[in-house]
Amino acid sequence: MKICIFGASSAKIDEKYIAEVEAMGKKMAVRGHSLVYGAGATGVMGAAARGVKSGGGEVHGVIPEFFREERVEAIFGGCTKLTYTATMAERKTLMEDEAEAFIIAPGGIGTLEEFYEVLTLKQLGRHSKAIAMFNINGYYNGLESFMAEMSGKKFMAPSCHGMYKYFTDADEMLLYLENYQPDTTPWHQLKDAE
Repeated sequence: MKICIFGASSAKIDEKYIAEVEAMGKKMAVRGHSLVYGAGATGVMGAAARGVKSGGGEVHGVIPEFFREERVEAIFGGCTKLTYTATMAERKTLMEDEAEAFIIAPGGIGTLEEFYEVLTLKQLGRHSKAIAMFNINGYYNGLESFMAEMSGKKFMAPSCHGMYKYFTDADEMLLYLENYQPDTTPWHQLKDAE
């Protein structure tokens, strides 16, 4: 399975996040999965790529052209395949289309934007792929509370909570992705479900 991982590119984050994601990436590869991601060399992004590579898996990095011109050092040098895109939007679309499942690792505003995009597309019936939140050290606990508040106040359909799942254990998360069965309820019924 080709799994897309979204996560932080920052090298300043606590090493515990980097180590957990690198170990998870290796497990992914050992289980026969490959990675499509944003081609970063540092932070959680670099950790995912290093982990998959060390486990013998393939790594497809997707990155906007301006990185080659302005920040070439930020690109992971061990990508099996490297694709340059004209824009950030094109980058996301390519990763979303190529992925068979998504892991949302700890990250900042870019990661949250990517999570909400794939969740929105799923809610609108544009894909039926699994979305797993890798909740290392409770990183996404606040987001989980906010999502509950959104649905509680009717800003989000409660059915949206079933479109993604939180995990603290990498093995459990990978097993979930491997055995995921999409909901076949028409998207408009899910969106409007109360």
